[in-house]
Formats: sequence, C-alpha cells, structure tokens
Amino acid sequence: MHMADALLSPAVAGTMYAASGIAAGYSIKKGRKYNQPEKIPVMGVTGAFVFAAQMINFTIPGTGSSGHLCGGMLLAGILGPEAGFLTMIGILFIQCLLFADGGLLAFGANVWNMAFYGCFVGGMIIWRLFMKNGMSKGKIIAASVLGSIVSLQLGAFSVTLETLASNITELPFPVFVSVMQPIHLVIGLVEGLITAAVLVFVYEARPQLLWCYHGNDVKNRISPTGIVAIFAVVAAVIAGLVSLYASAFPDGLEWSIEKVAKTAEPGAFGGVYDIAGKIQNAASVLPDYQFAGNTSPAGTSFSGMIGGIVVFALCIALCYGLKLFRKKKSDGQA
Repeated sequence: MHMADALLSPAVAGTMYAASGIAAGYSIKKGRKYNQPEKIPVMGVTGAFVFAAQMINFTIPGTGSSGHLCGGMLLAGILGPEAGFLTMIGILFIQCLLFADGGLLAFGANVWNMAFYGCFVGGMIIWRLFMKNGMSKGKIIAASVLGSIVSLQLGAFSVTLETLASNITELPFPVFVSVMQPIHLVIGLVEGLITAAVLVFVYEARPQLLWCYHGNDVKNRISPTGIVAIFAVVAAVIAGLVSLYASAFPDGLEWSIEKVAKTAEPGAFGGVYDIAGKIQNAASVLPDYQFAGNTSPAGTSFSGMIGGIVVFALCIALCYGLKLFRKKKSDGQA
C-alpha cells in the first residue's frame, strides 16, 4: 500500500507528514517510559523480520492482484504501539530511501496509512481490549485477525481520502473506494492469520515478550537470545531466499489504480515532485529491490539481506538515540 508521490498534492502530503510527526513525537515520549532493555534487540530483529516479510507478495486468487504484510499489528503485539510505530517508521524510511518503494513526498501518508492504524488502532485499542482480562491463544488469534482487517480497511480508505483531497488524479472517489476496500479486506485477513501465527509462537515460547502480558507462573521454552536468533534466521531466509518466489502481480493499491485509471503509474511532474524524485533517485542504490539496470534474482536476495541489516541497525540506533526501553538508574547510582 505504498503510495506514490503522484497521488498526493503538496498540501495533503505536508499535512500527512505533520500528522505522522505528531504521532512519532507522542511515541518517543511514551517509549522513554518503558523499562524493558531486553526488548532493544527484539525491536531490531522484529523490524528486520517485518521488512523481509513485506517483500513477500502473496497472490489473491482470481483477481490478478497480490498483497503483503504491513506489520504494524504484529510489532504492536510484541513491542507495544509506540515502539511498534517507530519501528514501522524505520522500515518505511529504508524502503523509501534505499529501494524507492513508496514516494518521498508520500512518506508521511505511507507512515499514517501503514503504521498508525496497525499500531494504534490494531494494537493500542483492539489488542489491549482483547488482552484486558488475560491472554490466551484464542484471544491472540481473534485480536490479530480483527486488528489486521480493521487496520487495512482504515489504511485503504485513507489512501482514497488523501487522493480525493489532493484532486490531481483521474481516480473517481466512489469507484476507487469500491475497488480498494474489498481487495484490502482479503489482504487484511491473510495478514491477520500471519500475524496470529507469529504472535502465538511468541506466546508459546516466551509470553513475557508480548505487550499486555501480565502472567507470572510461566515456564519459558526459549530464552530472549533464542527468540532473537530465531527471528534473525527466519528474516534472513525470507529476505534472501523466499523473496525470490514472491507474486509478480501488482499489489492491492497498484491493482486498484490500474482497474480505475487504466494505468498503474500515474504521473505528476514539476516543482516539488521533481525535487523529491531527484533526492530519491540519488539515494536509492537498489531501486525496486534490484541492482540498477539488472533484474537478476541475486539483486532481490542482496536487497533483502542488506535491507534487513540496515533496518536492524536503525532500530537499535533509535532505541539508544531516543532512549527507548532503557533501564532506569536506581537512586543510588550517579
């Protein structure tokens, strides 16, 4: 659901930057109150995992379209909505800058559409509501599926509203909505099932890592280091190998645009669009997750591995730079 710059007017793009910036500021403030240093490496490795998972487009049968994990709901279930949101910003930033996935002008809108709803609606509202009186596998599955569906529906609807408010493309709002919502309903269901599978695994292996878990008498099957190692290995396998078998069909947004406007790549030129494009072209060393001018599968594998490493490093840097999950000093320490 990565929006291109051509869908947004500068005014709408600026508004979405501001909205996402406010949510990021709130997340930083709240994230500094956590006292869970063991989640610092978890934030890095789950960020890398979600980056890798987003490379896997799955086919939506009978449509000629595909979908991919957004990941906000998954990250919120492990890290909490605030840290999950900041992790998603890191993932989307790397995708935008290094791989030209989503427009630079549209970055604020993509953060809002793909990260805010998953983390704050799916996580802070739906996940927390389900886990209010205790956690179980059934509750995890129900919350994951419902949270992912609602988040994707809100994200898809926001895309259509932002496009309508921009009024620079030939995408009639009623028709665009009628195409966007059903396809993202299916994508949300698949994302919910994937999210549920991952979070149930964490619940079975080390439930204390899940946000809103308050149990005490639990026998952990896997150590925190083991969890980090498992996520790292799975992320590497997905990014380096499974990504080669991703669906070649356009994703839900591209498919919807093509259905309505008969083109998957609407254009907007001049002024701020040219500036944003030049910056992105200069920064994107692996455009479309490929070596420049080369469609070799090696480029996809290399992009996935490098992207995962960069996301991991960026998330760790965010933790220390923004003082997230940092252990507080006791009164006796200087």
